[in-house]
Amino acid sequence: MKIGMIGLGRMGGNMVKRLTQNGHEVVAYDRSPDAVTEIAKSTGAVGAASIPDLVNKLEGRRVVWMMVPSGDPTEQTLETLLSLLSPGDIIIDGGNSNFRDSMRRAKLAHAQQIEFIDSGTSGGVWGLANGYCLMVGGSDDAVHYCEPIFTTLAPEDGYLHTGAVGSGHFVKMVHNGIEYGLLQAYAEGFEILKESQFPLDLPAITKLWNHGSVVRSWLLELLEDAYAKNPGLKDIRGYVEDSGEGRWTVQEAINENVPAPVITASLFARFASRQEESYGAKVIAALRNEFGGHAVKTE
Repeated sequence: MKIGMIGLGRMGGNMVKRLTQNGHEVVAYDRSPDAVTEIAKSTGAVGAASIPDLVNKLEGRRVVWMMVPSGDPTEQTLETLLSLLSPGDIIIDGGNSNFRDSMRRAKLAHAQQIEFIDSGTSGGVWGLANGYCLMVGGSDDAVHYCEPIFTTLAPEDGYLHTGAVGSGHFVKMVHNGIEYGLLQAYAEGFEILKESQFPLDLPAITKLWNHGSVVRSWLLELLEDAYAKNPGLKDIRGYVEDSGEGRWTVQEAINENVPAPVITASLFARFASRQEESYGAKVIAALRNEFGGHAVKTE
């Protein structure tokens, strides 16, 4: 099957490599001509000079996978594709879009008899070697047609048709919310270990826990690898970004009246990591000094 890929960042580029290695023809486009040249040279994919050029190089029932940042880049790419594709063609959004945006975009595509699939994609930089976990929302017809693509990108049992459009990105959103909580639990645990009265070997503990412990996981394996490269995590600033899914998960929990204290606290912990100095902490320190005479540290 021939597929168009828009967006050749690290994940998009690795997806092109995995597809071409498994016999798929890929037409690839990125805003960076150098990225297009590199991927064409390294994979045998056909490079495209523009989105119209990419569409023209596809044939039959055309399938275009968008792997671009969520928000305006996805919106603009979709608008361009809708002006170029024909009834029956398929657009797949494999980025981290909000599921409500995906549902709205599907309606825009449906108005032109174009199919829209939302594919929540997990696997990061390891996807090329290990495959991508794909959470796919869309019509039965469109998903079935694209199944050879999904089964190529995913490891065994790593692809699921989750339901109607929007469900794929919804499941991925919750997946990432859970990830926030897991990461925060490991972070807090290892900080407690580090600050304890015992001279503990944290790299050794990660290795130990990955053998038979109930908290063993791929994330802990990655932490073991990180400690192997940098035992003291030197020169790494404790500043943690969030890409949106944690916020959306908390908002949906509110909408559904579902208590989600762990995911919510882990999101707020990321906000706290970005503060050089917390004004809120200053307020607490001042109040403790006022009501209890507790000492205040001065700058």
